[in-house]
Amino acid sequence: MDGAHAGSVSAGWPAVVRTREAAVRDPARNLDRRDGGRHPSLLRRLFYANAAVLLVAGVLLVVTPVTISAPVTLGELAIIAAALVAMLGATFFLLRRAVSPLRELTALMRTVDPLNPGRRLTGVSHSDAEVATLAEAFNSMLDRLEQERRGSVRRALAAQEEERSRIARELHDELGQELTAVAMQSERAAHAAPGDSQAALEEIAEATRQSIDHVRRIARRLRPEALDDLGLVNALISLCRRMSQPSGARIESDLANDIPSVSSETELVIYRVAQESLTNAVRHAQASKITLSLAAVDDHITLLVRDDGRGIDAPPSDDTAGVSGMRERALLIGAQLRIRSRNGAGTEVQLDVPLR
Repeated sequence: MDGAHAGSVSAGWPAVVRTREAAVRDPARNLDRRDGGRHPSLLRRLFYANAAVLLVAGVLLVVTPVTISAPVTLGELAIIAAALVAMLGATFFLLRRAVSPLRELTALMRTVDPLNPGRRLTGVSHSDAEVATLAEAFNSMLDRLEQERRGSVRRALAAQEEERSRIARELHDELGQELTAVAMQSERAAHAAPGDSQAALEEIAEATRQSIDHVRRIARRLRPEALDDLGLVNALISLCRRMSQPSGARIESDLANDIPSVSSETELVIYRVAQESLTNAVRHAQASKITLSLAAVDDHITLLVRDDGRGIDAPPSDDTAGVSGMRERALLIGAQLRIRSRNGAGTEVQLDVPLR
């Protein structure tokens, strides 16, 4: 997609995945091994607290001259109730001390502000293996989020500058030259003989119409007017017709008429994903036949674009502008994007948009 082919997946990747899954499955044991077992896990601390309470209760039953008769007397019931209250209080006190690092970690997590990057959990007590692992995982998550945010902002700015450069080139190379020609023709018409002014005015009118067409074409690239005027289905029909004319590729559309009404933002995402998919199929995949379908299935809308182009060896990388742009647009509306492709067997782009 978008002219970039992702490399093949290395053979050692599954082993790395299994190692990471094993670490996530039992992080406390993994951390205990790293620190030599000096810090007990939270499970052990909870077990020790409950075992201590039960052990003290058992010792008291053995050494104290307390008996339980049948039926139980009021005095015996009072002793049992007092013992239960004492055991519950001791258990609560010990468990509260055992889970205090989690409360400390929660308080520190609440102080982290995503808009103020660089803040990490550095003051967490490492007396529990799970708490230390959780703090480490939280810091790693913050690193990934900040890195992804920087990458998204960088891609957005690059796309914005690229679009501005493209519009500037079109305005300068096409519209600017045409308006310059209109100005020169107007000047000649002003100094021409009365008999020649009619032909000069016709040339000016034709050049003006061409300039207006170029302005409309630039405006359509910025915001598809058919989407606002005709709706999503008719806009996709117009897109298929417009993409097939200059490329020579045969684009077939299968668009259902019973598409539920969605927000304008959702319609724009569906349109842009279809536009990017068709552009990739025509320019980069060298496809001769493309099929675009849109249907409402159960509780979601499905957009499917298939082509018979050359395809790619491996799933496309998100580093490419086209793929990353489609994925980011899908995330904006909570949709799911799937791209399937094989070398020489074409590419399939599927966008599932939930209606709820």
